[in-house]
Amino acid sequence: MTSSVLDNFPPGTATLLEELDKKLMVLLRDGRTLIGYLRSVDQFANLVLHRTIERIHVGKEYGDIPRGVFIVRGENVVLLGEIDAAKEYNLPLEEVTVDEILDAQRREQENKQEQEKLLAKALKERGLQFNADLSHDDLF
Repeated sequence: MTSSVLDNFPPGTATLLEELDKKLMVLLRDGRTLIGYLRSVDQFANLVLHRTIERIHVGKEYGDIPRGVFIVRGENVVLLGEIDAAKEYNLPLEEVTVDEILDAQRREQENKQEQEKLLAKALKERGLQFNADLSHDDLF
């Protein structure tokens, strides 16, 4: 039986080695979406992405912010997948400038906060309490 480099890594991490030098999309726990070339991975699934962009989606618009080399701690990765080059440029979304997408994101966050205030007020009137500051991880 022959031994390979992949034998030294747990099964999940070993499959990441097959993705080296490929363009990946990485969704982080905080909701950010990164797109970049996987250059390195370790036994903890920590990633080094090269030529990374942060893609922000608001409605049917998106904007890309260049981030360069990006190191991602493995525990922060929610989803990871290879970008299909053939489909990458046929997105059903409209690309806008960084300033426009950041402004749209700010407005979206303000609307969400306003909705949470209205919900908290309605629940308070019914004798219940709502804490929007709790994250999903705090609930489990």
